[in-house]
Amino acid sequence: MSNSIYLEYNFKVTPVQPASDILIAELGEVQFESFVETEDGVQAYIKKEDWYPNILDGLQILSNPLFSIDYDYSEIEQENWNATWESNFNPIQVGDQCVVRAPFHDKPEVDYDIVIEPKMSFGTGHHETTYMMLQHILDHDFKGKSVLDMGSGTGVLAILAAMKGAVTIDAIDIDNWCYLNAKENVERNNCNHINVYEGTADLLIDQQYDIIIANINRNILLEDIPTYVKCLKKGGILFVSGFYKEDIPQISERCKEVGLKFEKNLEKNNWVAVKYVF
Repeated sequence: MSNSIYLEYNFKVTPVQPASDILIAELGEVQFESFVETEDGVQAYIKKEDWYPNILDGLQILSNPLFSIDYDYSEIEQENWNATWESNFNPIQVGDQCVVRAPFHDKPEVDYDIVIEPKMSFGTGHHETTYMMLQHILDHDFKGKSVLDMGSGTGVLAILAAMKGAVTIDAIDIDNWCYLNAKENVERNNCNHINVYEGTADLLIDQQYDIIIANINRNILLEDIPTYVKCLKKGGILFVSGFYKEDIPQISERCKEVGLKFEKNLEKNNWVAVKYVF
């Protein structure tokens, strides 16, 4: 391995979400190649050869008045960058059944061992929304079910659904990097019956699912919930996350309009993951 020089950017973000997700997406467009989510923002890495002085000028989020973002950066060698990434990506344990880990972590003794190489994709289990969606999946019967994972990121939720016995699984993400990364992770976890697609809810034509999982954000959910319901079998379940506790009434009202009934929600640090039934 050559000792390429990297730049490490440390972004302090307020509020952390959804700004961090948007920031990661925009940085990915300008050749940043890996990210570590921190408690107060994001660490982002780019090869020095791909960097130029005004590289952040085109990032719309930096001029968005809804967010406050400060940053600094420094040079590090690749071997130090790898060590930094690995030291910041700790395995995530969900209950006593499931662990989400990187390939370099030791194999745990659990029912569901998910190996994720996140690269630039969202969904390592560290974020509250992913963690709670994993909890929902662990708490429900997926055996023989047809499942849609909308906004699939790394594919971690689709992978756990497959491990729990889902037989037909579609994973969709609008981001090309997430699409490619999910395909890699699906193969890595031997879940070859997961179909990974790049796109939006526009791909949902004539499909029918027992369970739909959507960990995106409030505005996209409000727009796409009617589309989800058209694809949901009677008696089916919709799990949604990516928003705060204060947003539940608005999401629930939208769900009620299309025939969904609120059943329960999980909460972690003011983030929620909500279950609706059709």
